Amino acid sequence: MPHLIVECSENVFKKHDPDKIIQSIYNTVTTVDSFENNVMVRIIPYKYYTTLGVKDDFIYIFANILEGRTLDNKKTFSKNVIALLKEMFPDVPKISINIREFERATFVNNSML
Repeated sequence: MPHLIVECSENVFKKHDPDKIIQSIYNTVTTVDSFENNVMVRIIPYKYYTTLGVKDDFIYIFANILEGRTLDNKKTFSKNVIALLKEMFPDVPKISINIREFERATFVNNSML
């Protein structure tokens, strides 16, 4: 159940519609082995920011995933998402992803109660 939080400069929406970005990321993630269709993608655009002292456009993804995936699986996940975004946004100089795992033992949502 990956939860992807996409933070970006709002200028990226001039190149692609937010819904297209979300759907493209969703489609890419669900093709990776063990990342079923239970994927959530959200976008937070920024108007005010600095990236290393300049105002370059950026796309940073924080992917929160349930523990237990293999290193190869996580690398494929990361590389596929970045390859997609590089193709969609060749002029955006800063694109990155960070995968964070959360513990199965401490994860609870309302359907589990």
